[in-house]
Amino acid sequence: MRIVMLGWEFPPFISGGLGTACYGLTKALDSRGHQVMFVLPRPVDRSKASHIRLLSPEGIPVSTRQTTGTTANGTVQVGTEDLVEHQTTLTTGTHQFRSAKFVGLPAHFSSPYGDGSGVGGRTTGKFRTVRTTQPDGSIIETVEEISWQELHEEDVHHAKAIFAAGGSGAGAHYKGDLIAESERYARLVVALARNEEFDVVHAHDWLTFPAGQALSRVTGKPLVVHVHSTEFDRSGDNVNQRVYDIERRGMMAAMRIIAVSELTKSICTRRFGIPSERIDVVYNGIDADHQAPVGASIQSKDKIVLFLGRITMQKGPEYFIGAARRVLEKVPNAKFIMAGSGDMELRMIELAAHYGIGHRVLFTGFLRGGDVDRIYQMADCYVMPSVSEPFGIAPLEAMRNDVPVIISKQSGVSEVLTHALKVDFWDIDEMANKIVAVLRHPPLSQTLREHGNLEIKKLTWEGAAKACESTYEMAMAGQAELMIG
Repeated sequence: MRIVMLGWEFPPFISGGLGTACYGLTKALDSRGHQVMFVLPRPVDRSKASHIRLLSPEGIPVSTRQTTGTTANGTVQVGTEDLVEHQTTLTTGTHQFRSAKFVGLPAHFSSPYGDGSGVGGRTTGKFRTVRTTQPDGSIIETVEEISWQELHEEDVHHAKAIFAAGGSGAGAHYKGDLIAESERYARLVVALARNEEFDVVHAHDWLTFPAGQALSRVTGKPLVVHVHSTEFDRSGDNVNQRVYDIERRGMMAAMRIIAVSELTKSICTRRFGIPSERIDVVYNGIDADHQAPVGASIQSKDKIVLFLGRITMQKGPEYFIGAARRVLEKVPNAKFIMAGSGDMELRMIELAAHYGIGHRVLFTGFLRGGDVDRIYQMADCYVMPSVSEPFGIAPLEAMRNDVPVIISKQSGVSEVLTHALKVDFWDIDEMANKIVAVLRHPPLSQTLREHGNLEIKKLTWEGAAKACESTYEMAMAGQAELMIG
């Protein structure tokens, strides 16, 4: 099958779970013999991108562009734009894609939630990695004990400076004029792909829905939209109406809809009015063969409890801090890491100080690459207290690193995990009780580790790819019937 896949992030340009999901699914589809052309918006530094050519839709190098607007009903009109084409085979990590083609289009955003650096722009935590060369030539990494100095006031001062300067987390839910960028991206996608030979359009999340609609309309190919989250997940009931409208138009225009969980499917039906029979649930997977840094560990008598994710309303960070306060009453040597960035980071720093536990809570900022594995391997317990989590890949990553997990019942991943402790996000007393149980009772911790590691081996991207194939076939059959009718 020939698939045009649209997404706004892909490794190494990644800020969250969507990029991980796009990579895992594309890799699995590619390995199963499908031809995927992945098109993503990507800022391009031409001085550092000699392998990238700027093309017009006709293939002629250009230096100017013609833009067009949006019609009254929200559909995107097509114009001529510069195109940035990366035709070479992309190698990510140790896996080389067999036939997938990746195209980067010039855009002015990398994430709808900021640049990933967050408050302070830190990319590593307050810990030190020591690399030791062994006699056989292998390298062992050991993470020494975190420096837990009381740096709380410094964090607050630095965070306030960033906020005052209008940096990440300055209060805006979305960064920049993302809706205009999504429309521009749509015009670029149509100009690029309208003459390509393909069978189906697969659009990930709302930023790419207008592009998917436009390309489907111009080519007559079926559109499949993949809902990784909705505006209700991200904003509760305080939705951005323009974003909601884009999401609903995309779902209504699609021949088939993929939801990452039954939870997300129910939101699509209840909140967006989508018939349930048009929605297929395809759970995310995990790369169980992922090679983590060898020997990463922490030498500490303290018990480490980890939160890893965006520090936003959706992720429930205030419930994590509230539970931490309760846990410390029973486990005084517990310490808490909040790894991530977001518009609630400053408030969480201040809340920890208000509770008198600021010296027991470390805010690392946004982490990337090997630092993510290292922070998992420090942890004695991982907690995901999300208010509304469509799926949640992070608990699977924690389990892959042999970390016991506690997850919100209000999450898609809770539908597929058995060997994880589950709690309502708002019940901080029960959340604290479960954290204490994991920290105090090694047999419980060990059982969760062993069974969790076995459980994630069943959640593969290969399985997700097979499910997507079925969705594609139904979409193509539906489109064929529509064309005949």
